Amino acid sequence: MRKSISSMYFSTTAALLIVSTAVLCAIQMYLVMGYFKQDKKESLSEVVSIVTTQIHLRQQTENSMDIDPALAQKIQESLALVSETSSTIILFTDENGVVQLCSEGTSSSNVGRQVPANILADLTADGSFFETGTLGGIYPSACYTVGGIVDDGGLPLGYVFASTSAGSLNIFVGDMFSSFVLAAGLMLLASSVLAIFFTTRLTTPLRRISEAARKFGGGDFSVRVPVDGDDEVAQLAVTFNNMARNLETIDSSRASFMGNIAHELRTPMTSIKGFIDGMLDGTIPDDMRQHYLGLVSQEVGRLTRLIQNMLDISKLEAGEYRVNAQSYDVWESLTGVVFSAEQRVEDQGVEIQGLAPQKTMVYADPDLVYQVVYNLFDNALKFTPKGGYIRFAVQKAGGFVTVSVENSGQGISAEALPFVFERFYKEDKSRGLNTKGSGLGLHICKVLIGLSGGKIWAESEEGRFCRFSFTLPCDCPPAERRKNHK
Repeated sequence: MRKSISSMYFSTTAALLIVSTAVLCAIQMYLVMGYFKQDKKESLSEVVSIVTTQIHLRQQTENSMDIDPALAQKIQESLALVSETSSTIILFTDENGVVQLCSEGTSSSNVGRQVPANILADLTADGSFFETGTLGGIYPSACYTVGGIVDDGGLPLGYVFASTSAGSLNIFVGDMFSSFVLAAGLMLLASSVLAIFFTTRLTTPLRRISEAARKFGGGDFSVRVPVDGDDEVAQLAVTFNNMARNLETIDSSRASFMGNIAHELRTPMTSIKGFIDGMLDGTIPDDMRQHYLGLVSQEVGRLTRLIQNMLDISKLEAGEYRVNAQSYDVWESLTGVVFSAEQRVEDQGVEIQGLAPQKTMVYADPDLVYQVVYNLFDNALKFTPKGGYIRFAVQKAGGFVTVSVENSGQGISAEALPFVFERFYKEDKSRGLNTKGSGLGLHICKVLIGLSGGKIWAESEEGRFCRFSFTLPCDCPPAERRKNHK
């Protein structure tokens, strides 16, 4: 079964806490046992030192190196006193390791037992001895034992062993482990509560984003995710909201695009059907058929241009068009467009100004530039009144060439100016008003100029003029063009 982020985060946090606590417990137990063992060694060594010193003092007091019954009794009393004070078992052996005296009394079962020779050898060689064990089987259970030598001028007269039960360590460790488990349990409980709290805070924005994504899948693009803070999750929410806004715009554009296509196709097709039906049912007289067939041809041409523009946009936006940039004179495109529309210019009585070619080299695709200039000039002709003017201007600045096409006339309103490059945009007083236009020409110009590495914009003053300008890279190294175009 798939786990949620909350459960995975909580499980991971809990596992890390448990493992960390276990490692901490192991390290602490190891250090405590080491400390406990070292502490016992030091305390037992002190006991051995005290007993050894007292035995020497007793011998010096009696002026005898031999331990007779009277001296043994006094040493026995000293052993009993030290043993009771330090809670230890003290053994005194002769030079052969046979137990002579025991702090538990002369009737102790340890008296007369033999300390293994290897222990005596280690004690003699090192001068000290420490072990956790039974002292060669003398004790029934493990004990901490420290050994010392009673000597006379370097000659060993006997050995002293001080021992204490190792079971006290188990009791100490058990008590400490219980306390540690209690503290660890409380810590894990507090950590779990905090983990749940922070996990909820972390996953709540993600759940909101997930819920918004489900609504997007259902077609609701208006939902937005609240943004709290500036961490990674907040940045994800911001990115998600931007994506949602773009999707909403795209969806709205798509709906508008489909509606505009339907409208643009329906209008000429309705006209064509009306003209043909009129000729078929006799409404249009025979002597007028040629005229109306001409109108049908114009509407078919309009449909053809609309479909071609739509195909061009699809190819351009899909990145299927390959730009074949080269160095050439931009005036070739300008003069070519004007000369191809010479008859229309004469029929409308429009004055062409600024057509004074001076070789200006640009680095662009001639076909793309020709189509841009054609669309701008065609729009200018549509909206220039009889007796008006169309003015061309070409300027070179830095690494780019700016081409302008200006015409007199009504111009474009300030409210419509920012939208003139959108697909199918039409607005009264704008050049999209002409019923023969599709509203795609300027959008195509924007895409083509973008592919050419330039920019395009519109300027207008209502009632006076409208000017479209675009830039093209001049014939210079790309690095210089980028630098000058910033």
